[in-house]
Amino acid sequence: EKWRIDLIGKLLPRHVEIAGMMNHMFLEEVKAKWGDGDHCCDMSMFGEAEGGECLRMGNISVIGAHHVNGVAAMHTEIVKRDTFTNLYKWSLESGEPGKFVNCTNGVTPRRWIHCANPGLSKLITEKLGSDAWLKDLSLIRGICKFKDDKDFQAKWVAVKKEAKERMAKWVKKHCDLDVDSDALVDVQVKRIHEYKRQLMNAFYQIHRYMEIKSMSPSDRAKVQKRFSCIGGKAAPGYYRAKTIIKLINNIADVINNDPDVSPYLKFTFLPNYCVSAAQQIIPASDTSQHISTAGTEASGTSNMKFVMNGGLIVGTMDGANVEICEEAGGEANNFIFGAREEELPGILQKAKNGHYPVDGRLGKVFDAIRAGRFSTGDDEFTQEICAILDMLNNTTAAGTWDGDKYLVIHDFPSYVDCQDRVDR
Repeated sequence: EKWRIDLIGKLLPRHVEIAGMMNHMFLEEVKAKWGDGDHCCDMSMFGEAEGGECLRMGNISVIGAHHVNGVAAMHTEIVKRDTFTNLYKWSLESGEPGKFVNCTNGVTPRRWIHCANPGLSKLITEKLGSDAWLKDLSLIRGICKFKDDKDFQAKWVAVKKEAKERMAKWVKKHCDLDVDSDALVDVQVKRIHEYKRQLMNAFYQIHRYMEIKSMSPSDRAKVQKRFSCIGGKAAPGYYRAKTIIKLINNIADVINNDPDVSPYLKFTFLPNYCVSAAQQIIPASDTSQHISTAGTEASGTSNMKFVMNGGLIVGTMDGANVEICEEAGGEANNFIFGAREEELPGILQKAKNGHYPVDGRLGKVFDAIRAGRFSTGDDEFTQEICAILDMLNNTTAAGTWDGDKYLVIHDFPSYVDCQDRVDR
């Protein structure tokens, strides 16, 4: 985050003076050890931004802090390796080797199991013989010994069934949609942002819709029934995120009103997503989607809420997904897809050289969107969403703001294959 000097200097002139003195003393120390050079510009509290000189709040925080923590193991390594490279090296050489640390984010089981899912809380307490796990979640490992217990499995299924029935009533009330409580419940709820890739999920819903639509009635009857939903809010000025929300709602209108498809696939955007809504949705999930481009999600916490309630992750190796997979049986127990963070430079270099193919299944989705099938007769919206497709298809600019910044096209085939594994 950067604050322009001409703004903050008017509001807090003395603070700017103090920052200047601190910066001078710090850079003198750096020059005494490392000499002058580009590293001084990189480490300075002051820098250049659009509009002129600015205060670099991140650098100020790192220089002034006793500790700097990332919020997931991968994020911490990115902070040290990429975000504050020279400041991290400086901490090692100036006698503060423990300044940069990891402290993975977390959520409370008292809210997200005991309060949100009382049936599950009661079952866990019954099996462990105590509710001490609510204050020390490491004790929950004790239920592992019941994993092959038929009685425990049956009670677990009953708890999930009850949660789905509660969710179905909530969805009927707030979305006016009838949901089969026996269907697989697939959820993506989080802030609406391009890096979180709700757009890729929306493209998949179109793909799944067209696949089911093209089947014979006998083949449709074999399809795994699903209720998929997306929820979250966009920043007030984030116009593209709001365009994505409108696309999601349009897709839902088409799917839910098609008599050939709606018995096997229901889709909705959850309005006014909040903690109260989360407590209805999360306990009912079979799978939850955490599909940010690898290396872009600092941690994420909704993934933790879902796995606490027995929901399996559909996700990339990003943020806290990495550590959850390590704790929850690896990729065998989670649906992992997409490029790894260390693979991104090679992918982007190939894109610059013209190698960034669009999967045929995604191409059909693009064609359907361009034809206006998911615009509900709104030609202006068709133009808006087609502009996003044009940007994504500027393939030599993948990884930049002029192209597929978050590699939706690259990861889509792997994502579809992953969803096929979910069905099986």
